[in-house]
Amino acid sequence: MPTGRYDRIDALRGAAIAWMTAYHFGFDLNYFGWIRQDFYRDPVWTWQRTAIVSLFLFCAGLSQAVAHAQGQRWPRFWRRWAQIAGCALLVTAGSWLMFPRSYIFFGVLHGIAAMLVVVRLTAGWGRWLWPAGALAIGLALAAPAAHAAWPSLDFLNRAPFHWLGLVSRKPVTEDYVPLFPWLGVMWWGMAAGQWLLANRPQLVQGRLLPQARALAWMGRWSLSWYMLHQPVMIGVLAGVTAVLR
Repeated sequence: MPTGRYDRIDALRGAAIAWMTAYHFGFDLNYFGWIRQDFYRDPVWTWQRTAIVSLFLFCAGLSQAVAHAQGQRWPRFWRRWAQIAGCALLVTAGSWLMFPRSYIFFGVLHGIAAMLVVVRLTAGWGRWLWPAGALAIGLALAAPAAHAAWPSLDFLNRAPFHWLGLVSRKPVTEDYVPLFPWLGVMWWGMAAGQWLLANRPQLVQGRLLPQARALAWMGRWSLSWYMLHQPVMIGVLAGVTAVLR
């Protein structure tokens, strides 16, 4: 199997990065009062967030399928994991400064860090990853009904259990990517990646169109972009707002 980067997977991740950046720019414009949108309840925005997170996690699963097929060793895995976990802690600290009442305690990077370990340990499940993913998603969808039937499950709405995602109400936080249902999306990404590598490798190994090279570059530097784009945009908008108002 070829080693190194898979440009098409990088480009798909880069598309998620570009979409996320546009979404966050809209959020920041709203935060500084340049537009008036409800990012917490308006389906135009909530469905976009769901799609963006789904694409990110699906790409993470695809990448883990490639890494597993290439024989990535645990030391290399843990080095990358430590980078993601460290960045997750920085996100918590930064969000606490901006949103002390709704800071991010288990957002997308926290979720990815937890899910990567599970996905790596279950990489040998093969085709069983498909029903496992469906079960993970189904458990989260069934959680509100389960809470209504068994009120004693309310403890799942509170720390230290709400990171599981088996809740009847979303915690007060700016970003929430719990284990369920999102582990199911990453499991499906792993399952799809394994199937593609075994049956249609050309779909992930083929060359890119020149127009997609910028997306592939963004995808290769996705963690750095994720950590830097918001401070940059917030800083610029804060400065412009201060000058014009």
